[in-house]
Amino acid sequence: MSRRAVRRRCSVPSEVIYNRIAMLRAERGISRRELAEALGVHYQTVGYLERGEYSPSLHLALRIAQYFEVPVEIIFSTAPFPRIGSETA
Repeated sequence: MSRRAVRRRCSVPSEVIYNRIAMLRAERGISRRELAEALGVHYQTVGYLERGEYSPSLHLALRIAQYFEVPVEIIFSTAPFPRIGSETA
C-alpha cells in the first residue's frame, strides 16, 4: 500500500474517542516524551492521541490507564467530557 493510500484511509471519518491524556499529563507534570517512553510508543503518538487524530488500541488504552493508575473510562469516552466548572443538569 502506498503512503498516499494510507493517508487517504486515515482520513475516512470514524467514531471519535475523546480523552483526558493532556489533562492528566499536565496535572502530574509529565511530558509527552516521558509518557511515550513509559508506554513504549513514539512521543508524536501521544500528541496524535491527545488531539484525537488517532484512536488507541484497547491494549494501549489499558496501558495508559494503568500508567496513570485510574480506570480506563476516566481517560477515554465516546462522548465529550463535560468542561471543568460547567453546570450539569
